[in-house]
Amino acid sequence: MSKTINLTLKVWRQPGSEAKGAFETYGAKDISTDMSFLEMLDVVNERLSVEGKDPIAFDHDCREGICGMCGSVVNGVPHGPQKATTLCQLHMRHFADGDTLVIEPWRSRAFKVIKDLAVDRSAFDQLIQTGGYISANTGAVPEANAILISQETAELAMDAAACIGCGACVAACPNASAMLFVGAKVSQLALLPQGRPEAAKRVQAMVRKMDELGFGACSNEAECEAVCPKEISITNIARLNRELIKAAFGSPF
Repeated sequence: MSKTINLTLKVWRQPGSEAKGAFETYGAKDISTDMSFLEMLDVVNERLSVEGKDPIAFDHDCREGICGMCGSVVNGVPHGPQKATTLCQLHMRHFADGDTLVIEPWRSRAFKVIKDLAVDRSAFDQLIQTGGYISANTGAVPEANAILISQETAELAMDAAACIGCGACVAACPNASAMLFVGAKVSQLALLPQGRPEAAKRVQAMVRKMDELGFGACSNEAECEAVCPKEISITNIARLNRELIKAAFGSPF
């Protein structure tokens, strides 16, 4: 039989990107510890609706830790206190009865608040459009084993490809840098033969776009790695920097 707890929520409420926001306090009573964090917010919103109040706006989609849309900052930590976990995977059993939870959106010049906890992360989409792809001729699918890739290289590329683009790295960084996200996308392609022909063009275009969008510079705080729900390593930032230096000197190696 599940246990129930009572919580105090201090939630950031903001009607739009140009409006001023403020924290509002709500009681979350009789919350089952079997609930996920988003299910808890659903319960609170149902009660607000019954009371004729505006429900808390928050973003979500898969609720399976795949899409990353659910991101919010809980008590100062993007996605909450549980390591390697998205907010939708965080369960209420990780909180104690009587806890106060401060919930706010990602904070970044590049991520405009849409409403309350929901932010516009289309800046990441623009970064992908700038260089997060390879060019390939259409037609029949190439033979899978036509290009030999070592297991070590394949695993490094797959580790980088695990990034779900949630933006927790930006929210955690004191400079609101997107270097871990861009580093993962650059690494994913630069490690593989298919990505090498456009490697120099890709890294230069993505870094230029990142600066243009208003993301800050990396100062090696490593907070991005600490909060990443997919545990993307900051070694990908080092690889990004190496790729950028190679591109500047015109070296393919």
